[in-house]
Amino acid sequence: MDAASLSTPAAPFGQYPPARRVILHLSDTHLMGGNVPLGGRYDTAANLARTLAKVEGLGVRPDAIVFTGDLTDLGEPAAYRALAEAVEPVAERLGAPVIWVAGNHDERTALRRDLLGLEPTEEPVTGVWDLDGLRIIALDSSVPGWHHGDLDQGQLDWLRETLMTPAPLGTLLALHHPPLPSHIPFFDILELRDQQRLADIIAGTDVRGILAGHLHYSTHGTFAGVPVSVAAATCYTMDLARPPAEVNGMDAGQSLNLVHVYDDTITHAVVPVVEAETADFFSEEWLAQMAALSPEERLEAFSRKR
Repeated sequence: MDAASLSTPAAPFGQYPPARRVILHLSDTHLMGGNVPLGGRYDTAANLARTLAKVEGLGVRPDAIVFTGDLTDLGEPAAYRALAEAVEPVAERLGAPVIWVAGNHDERTALRRDLLGLEPTEEPVTGVWDLDGLRIIALDSSVPGWHHGDLDQGQLDWLRETLMTPAPLGTLLALHHPPLPSHIPFFDILELRDQQRLADIIAGTDVRGILAGHLHYSTHGTFAGVPVSVAAATCYTMDLARPPAEVNGMDAGQSLNLVHVYDDTITHAVVPVVEAETADFFSEEWLAQMAALSPEERLEAFSRKR
């Protein structure tokens, strides 16, 4: 898709003006070097390609694309290079920066060198992005050598200092391990530890939301009064139709989240990555017809029961 053909925000039909910012939130790509099937069954590169095709088909120009961790499954240099080769051309066509967040399956040295072009150190992968007033802060909840999550004191001190200056449109935090409970028992073993330390820092600040991954299913909650949104994985998802103690992965249910930032609220819409026929009633032509009507005429044409 040519970036010039992307839709521009239409005049509102209701009470809300167009969103101030639009973020695409993806997670858990788990790419493998040489595209070896993950677990002997999941084609993570093909699943990512289908997801990116959906991204370009959305018809929106996002302000950023955020990947909340587990970018690769084994931290292989070839996997990071393949990830960049797949994502960067899409981001360039959309004119959007990519924000990479480290997860427990990532290796900091290879992530830094082969994806970010930085020195290959074990330092946490963090950053701050100013999206014309909306601030996104990436935290690194990975713990080298382990799969549970934690934030070291250095990151917490840095976060506290950064948040001392509010951003005009507020702040979103992005990290891999969500500060939420999971109804799947084994995820609690791999949760973000010492969460109260993070809660103490963000309390009373301009943090408006937290973006996370890790769980391989979409869920939402609040943490220290802040909404938390977890995006499902692009590689495989958890089959939540099974009893909690028996939940396992399935090659279905992949999705991404479409995040709209308004002055007073933030919405998180789950975009399924499926191939299915859809009806064509609500077309661009139909929307143009509605736009040409007055608010009262629109209500009569679309709201009144026949």
